[in-house]
Amino acid sequence: MTGAREQPPGAAEPGPGPHASPAGGPPRRRARRTAGRRAPLPLLIPAAVGLAFLLLPLLALLVRAPWRSLPEQLTSPEVWQALRLSLVCATAATALSLLIGVPLAWLLARTDFPGRGLVRALVTLPLVLPPVVGGVALLLAFGRNGVIGQWLDAWFGITLPFTTTGVVLAETFVAMPFLVISVEGTLRAADPRYEEAAMTLGASRFTAFRRVTLPLIAPGVAAGSVLAWARALGEFGATITFAGNFPGRTQTMPLAVYLALQNDPAAAIALSLVLLAVSIAVLAGLRDRWMTAS
Repeated sequence: MTGAREQPPGAAEPGPGPHASPAGGPPRRRARRTAGRRAPLPLLIPAAVGLAFLLLPLLALLVRAPWRSLPEQLTSPEVWQALRLSLVCATAATALSLLIGVPLAWLLARTDFPGRGLVRALVTLPLVLPPVVGGVALLLAFGRNGVIGQWLDAWFGITLPFTTTGVVLAETFVAMPFLVISVEGTLRAADPRYEEAAMTLGASRFTAFRRVTLPLIAPGVAAGSVLAWARALGEFGATITFAGNFPGRTQTMPLAVYLALQNDPAAAIALSLVLLAVSIAVLAGLRDRWMTAS
C-alpha cells in the first residue's frame, strides 16, 4: 500500500529537531545571526586602529584645552566678531545654495537633457577639487581682471574679491554640491506619479513642484542644507584665497583659528572647540536621517 505508515499506539509524535526554529523557520537561523555578529580578529584590530586614529586627535584637543581661561577666550571681541561673521556668511551661502541648487537638482533628477552626466560631474567637481584651487578659479572668474569680474567692475562698480560677499561666494562654491547631491538623491527616490497626478488635475509644472514635490523632498532638502551650512562654516582654502583674512570683513572662524595658531595657541584651541561643538551638533541633527536609517 502507498498510504502513510501508521504509528503504533502510544508512540510519541516526532518532535522538532534540536536545531529547528521554534517558529517553523529555517533551522539554525538564529545561530547563524549570532555567529555573523562576531567580528574576526584580523578585521577587529585594524578597525580599532582606525577608530583610535580618528578619535585621539579630538581627545587631544579636549585634553589640551585651556578650560580655566576658556570663558575669557570665547568672550573676546575678536572671537565674537569672527563667529558672527561665520554664522552670517554660512547662512547666506546656504540660502544661495538653496536658491540655485534645488532647481539644479530637480533638472538632474527629473529631466534627461543632453550632457546631463557632464553637468553632474561638474556639479560634484568642487567636492574633490582642492579648496585653494577653487579660490584661484573664483579669482580668475570674479576678480577685477576676471572673465566676469571685469564687466561687473566696469558696468556696475561691483568688486567681489576681499569682501564679505566674496566670502559668501567662496563658501557657496564649496558647499552647494552637498545640497545638490542630497536633494537629487531624494528626488530620485520620490515617486513622480504624484507630480503627474497634480498636472493631470490642471496644475502647472511649477505649481506641482511647489505644492507637491517640495513637501515630498523636504527631509532631503533639510539634510542637504545642514551639510552645506556646516561645510560653509568650516571653509578655509577658497575663502582665504578669494576673500583674504581681514578681521571684521572676511575673517571667519577657520581663518581666525589659523591666525591665532601663530600668535596665541590657547585662543586657537578655544576657537577649535567652538567649531567642534558645531560639528557635533550637525551630526546630532543628521543622526535620525542617516545613522538610524534602515
